[in-house]
Amino acid sequence: MDDDFPIDKIRNIGFIAHIDAGKTTVTERVLFVSGRIHRVGGVDEGTTTMDWMPQERERGITITSAATTVPWQDCRVNVIDTPGHVDFTAEVERSLRVLDGGIVVLDAVAGVQSQSETVWRQADTYKVPRICFVNKMDRVGASFPRTIESIRRRLKGNPVPVQLPLGEEAAFLGVIDLLGSQALVYPSGRDTGSEVVPPVSQPIPAEYQKSFQEYRQAMIEKNVETDEKLLIRYLEGEEISEQDLRQALRRATIQRKVVPVLCGSAIQGKGIHRPDGKAGLAVGPGRSVRSSRRRLPPAPGRHAGGRPGRPVPGNLRSGARSRIGRNHDHAHAVPRGGPGAVGAGRRGS
Repeated sequence: MDDDFPIDKIRNIGFIAHIDAGKTTVTERVLFVSGRIHRVGGVDEGTTTMDWMPQERERGITITSAATTVPWQDCRVNVIDTPGHVDFTAEVERSLRVLDGGIVVLDAVAGVQSQSETVWRQADTYKVPRICFVNKMDRVGASFPRTIESIRRRLKGNPVPVQLPLGEEAAFLGVIDLLGSQALVYPSGRDTGSEVVPPVSQPIPAEYQKSFQEYRQAMIEKNVETDEKLLIRYLEGEEISEQDLRQALRRATIQRKVVPVLCGSAIQGKGIHRPDGKAGLAVGPGRSVRSSRRRLPPAPGRHAGGRPGRPVPGNLRSGARSRIGRNHDHAHAVPRGGPGAVGAGRRGS
């Protein structure tokens, strides 16, 4: 990839989660469906792309951060993996300093967990826009509504579901797209990870019509509340188009007014695709959320450049962008210290 890639087409996206929420598997699937890798690795086998150190593959826990670059439509997406273990909380904070957006992976069974709360507060500190991906919808005990409620109650967030699960536990078949008003059904059985198989778009089943209408109406209302012009049109009885909803949702996400929520099962390869086979990194055409340039607080225990009292440079994120984008052939560690440095670890799941 060209180092002169337009900066307005570059996104620094990080995956953040509690340990064992499935973050490594989600990351692996995103790399796969975007064409970055040609076969899905497994955490248990020690073959995931982001687990690049022998010690990480042996122990199933990340020791240093990993970053790689993937193409997405006309954008370059720098993917940064952050740790889920409490011992690496400071490393997560260093990563958050360079992110344009974060994807918070949640376990559909456990919901919001202790480290989820910690990384959420850190993301608040650094004003990182984020979306949530409710993973493991195929597991026994999975509950999408309960997870949404835990985001609202424990994280004090403003979750806006943009998808609904099409079934739960063993009956999980795909997702219902609230924006596109369609059901995305995946092939039955476990995805082998050797070929990208996009979902099939189908009409929403009759038994899900009531839930679809309720959730879609709630999504529209939360969307228009963030945009005065849309609100006036909505109150006047005008129907809001899908494109207007997507644009409003993207703006509200970047402004951290709402948190879009998606769902799926990374291990089965469900909920990571677009209908055209592209990677589902966030919501709609602006799904790689990008925040405006902001003044960032120093990393814990040090200031930019490693010297106390020195202000954080304004070009922090662009420095990280050029460093990460330079090597896109393999996931690699991001060095600590200095502007744009990221240090993180991860335990796969």
